[in-house]
Amino acid sequence: MAVGSAISSPLGPAACDKDAKALQFIEETTRNADLVQERVLAEILARNANTEYLKRFNLNGATDRDTFKSKLPMITYEDLQPEIQRIANGDRSPILSTHPISEFLTSSGTSAGERKLMPTIQEELDRRQLLYSLLMPVMNLYVPGLDKGKGLYFLFVKSETKTPGGLLARPVLTSYYKSEHFKTRPYDPYNVYTSPNEAILCPDSFQSMYTQMLCGLIQRHQVLRLGAVFASGLLRAIRFLQLNWTQLVHDLKTGTLNPKITDPALKETMTRILKPDPEMSNSISKECSKENWEGILTRIWPNTKYLDVIVTGAMAQYIPTLDYYSGGLPLACTMYASSECYFGLNLNPMCKPSEVSYTIMPNMAYFEFLPHDPNSAGWTTRDSPPKLVDLVDLEVGKEYELVISTYAGLCRYRVGDILRVTGFHNSAPQFHFVRRKNVLLSIDSDKTDEAELQKAVENALQLLKEFNTSVVEYTSYADTKTIPGHYVIYWELLVKDSANSPSEEVLSQCCLAMEESLNSVYRQGRVADNSIGPLEIRVVKNGTFEELMDYAISRGASINQYKVPRCVNFTPIMELLDSRVVSTHFSPALPHWTPERKR
Repeated sequence: MAVGSAISSPLGPAACDKDAKALQFIEETTRNADLVQERVLAEILARNANTEYLKRFNLNGATDRDTFKSKLPMITYEDLQPEIQRIANGDRSPILSTHPISEFLTSSGTSAGERKLMPTIQEELDRRQLLYSLLMPVMNLYVPGLDKGKGLYFLFVKSETKTPGGLLARPVLTSYYKSEHFKTRPYDPYNVYTSPNEAILCPDSFQSMYTQMLCGLIQRHQVLRLGAVFASGLLRAIRFLQLNWTQLVHDLKTGTLNPKITDPALKETMTRILKPDPEMSNSISKECSKENWEGILTRIWPNTKYLDVIVTGAMAQYIPTLDYYSGGLPLACTMYASSECYFGLNLNPMCKPSEVSYTIMPNMAYFEFLPHDPNSAGWTTRDSPPKLVDLVDLEVGKEYELVISTYAGLCRYRVGDILRVTGFHNSAPQFHFVRRKNVLLSIDSDKTDEAELQKAVENALQLLKEFNTSVVEYTSYADTKTIPGHYVIYWELLVKDSANSPSEEVLSQCCLAMEESLNSVYRQGRVADNSIGPLEIRVVKNGTFEELMDYAISRGASINQYKVPRCVNFTPIMELLDSRVVSTHFSPALPHWTPERKR
């Protein structure tokens, strides 16, 4: 372990015997982090020794770290894409893993505009389930009495497709919710949901949200915690309540179900649950009909102790809005995971969002770390590869990019997450999630980088050519004050013929052209998930970006090195830009999106 590292204290006392075993597992695994990592790597290399991928590097059966580090390169998704495509097309030979690839998990990160396909194997579900099983034992240390009520969690399945070779491709949470691990989970008094499985598993997002909200209202006095995966998802649920509360209270009052709920299994389940309750209906109606919705969550669910949502990384932008609607309830971030791998959990889940640190669980995969200098351009394949650091050798205060090797066959794979070490629990490091590498804009699970934004602007510019108009400069920001949030693009235009300037309709079409150019995760958010609002272009006065440069220079920027930031979130800059806006334009239609991937 790194010298001078801060170590957190042991966990306990447990709320029950089951919790005691879970906390003991965390203690033992983190105490022996290096030995566990050594074992995990040896298992991965031994079981996948005969794969086509590992054979390329002539390991000759070696399972030790030194051989592994000296022979295997660090890789990105693009490096593995040919192998992944072969598996997707139906090649069942042991390419990456000797265990059969059971399905693909679609990442929120994209490659060439499409979701990345992450190969997984059946037993990974066991590893994910193991991490889930540790969350409540930790939470029970901080919040007593959670076995006396329920959790209202807004959980959804997303669309899935099949690859040409017949394997399912779907998001990791959809895979988990549809698995027997979730559907036939044993009863746990500390982890009871208000939503029946039929509501969570309904593929229609309106019917799913409506019935989950209705069940939450029916059981409003039993709700002790409210949650969604991301902060944006919980805010979407609040917005849904704003738009649909009159129908919801009607259902509660009469005991009859909204005719828009047509899914047979869901309809049958709701018929059993829903009973007339005029008193509760009137109570909810009284709160929802008030103009001021500040603190609405605790007004409707008065026993709520905390909100369980991810508010780290890009989701931190939603904290003020959540505080407004919840009356300042604690925000709990419980775990750190991705499509590639589930990594770890927050051992102090009731801390302030700005202090969230995740403890890496060394049994989940083999972890290495690429030192990251926030002030440098970063390592590229043209450079000599830097030395990767092992899990237990990290330095507190330093930033690293996460590199993983998994049982499913990813070896020395760059995840793209930048993490800062905040301390250690026993010998396992704890991290603050800094950011996703290269991400410029994000509203929900979408991630748009600078190159994508540039391409979208260029495509939109084609519509301005006939008007002899060009974009002098542009920048952007993710506006999360609206629900759902949306992308805002500031354009400064050069109109060469004022008699032939682009109309409102043309500039609105530019918004749609930009949306059509963005990746499939963004377009799915717009079309299927309703998690992103229409893109907006704000045209600013000529000379605005010169003023922006003057402002940056007045604050110490070098005139020689100044570059227009492609994304802004600093309040004085936003105020300057907004004070110069001459017209605003929104996308007039939804962009094209289907669940099918491009072939």
